[in-house]
Amino acid sequence: WMLNVPGAATGEALSVMSWQGHAPGGPPLHLHPDQDEVFLVEDGEYRFQCGAEQFLLRAGDSLFLPRGLPHTFRQLSPTGRLRFLYPPAGRMEDFFAALARLDGPPTPEAAHTLFAAHGMRVVGPPLAS
Repeated sequence: WMLNVPGAATGEALSVMSWQGHAPGGPPLHLHPDQDEVFLVEDGEYRFQCGAEQFLLRAGDSLFLPRGLPHTFRQLSPTGRLRFLYPPAGRMEDFFAALARLDGPPTPEAAHTLFAAHGMRVVGPPLAS
């Protein structure tokens, strides 16, 4: 992950980060009770689940998710790149820093703990391939 615009630079109103994916996969179904989220697909192909709906997004596509909406995504292509915008910034910078310190993807139990420690709630599994 890479921090593009830190929350400290915006009075915590917004944080912008980039993610480079090197293998198919994605996070568990989760929600942000206190933050909206915007995804910008810069490279690759992704399937997003937002509530009960699913969307296929490719480079140049974007998606807005209001706070409280359960969502997840799965990178379908071998590589991909996303940009995330979080208004307000919340604890997302700390979340990605903690995620980067792990040796690999967290176990489901560890994911619940990690997400909860950063203001999110896991509500289901990742999208299947």
